[in-house]
Amino acid sequence: MSDVIYSTEWSSQQKKAAGKQVSGNPRKAAPVAVEPARNLPNDGVVRVGRETQGRKGGGVTVITGVPLEGDALIAYAKELKQRLGCGGTCKDGIIEIQGDKRDQLMTELAKKGWKVKRVGG
Repeated sequence: MSDVIYSTEWSSQQKKAAGKQVSGNPRKAAPVAVEPARNLPNDGVVRVGRETQGRKGGGVTVITGVPLEGDALIAYAKELKQRLGCGGTCKDGIIEIQGDKRDQLMTELAKKGWKVKRVGG
């Protein structure tokens, strides 16, 4: 009996039939296309707003226009999260802080000497 009843390994024929390269683990997801960065104005103004779209009612405070890039932006986002005692993330040059922390963030950003504007009501 050489028929395989159950196997966790894919044969080379199954890989070809799937039409994609599978390296070792057949359950490994294919890479997802990264969404392009939002078109952000570059006018030297740091904008602080609130966003609830696509978050099941839970809002986040969104900070755009921070004149930092890369690791410096990530480090500053981490510093803000620690000062405010909340979570958040940094995606595509945008800092997202969990909850409505607009007033507190505006004072923190103004301490850095940046021009800060509250957007979106």
